[in-house]
Amino acid sequence: MVFFDGNCGLCHGAVRFIARRDPRRRFRFAPLQSARGQSLSESLGLDPDQPDSLILEQGYGAYLRSEAALRIAAGLRFPWPALGMLRVLPRSLRDRLYDFVARRRLRWFGTADLCDLRDQADVAGRLIE
Repeated sequence: MVFFDGNCGLCHGAVRFIARRDPRRRFRFAPLQSARGQSLSESLGLDPDQPDSLILEQGYGAYLRSEAALRIAAGLRFPWPALGMLRVLPRSLRDRLYDFVARRRLRWFGTADLCDLRDQADVAGRLIE
């Protein structure tokens, strides 16, 4: 399950990107503003009212920031799993870059409405609210 900021244009683009490159439909999506997303955020010590990280819930673990993004890439079709090579970089460095973009994402990419995702054929049936 991929949790994302339901009000973020960049995050909506990421969900569409993932869905189009996930032919086995392994990933499902839920906004961090949903009850399940808020509960997960709180359990991870994150402020559910200030979503600033993509969260991947996989098996019994939850992954944040760059680790979530790289694990998601590993589940997509070629060539995206090759991004796993970025794991050679220290997580602190990867997360600083992730946070740099996350802090500016609304300014750069604007806001979005969850209804926009419901209408996307690739996402339909995979969006849990």
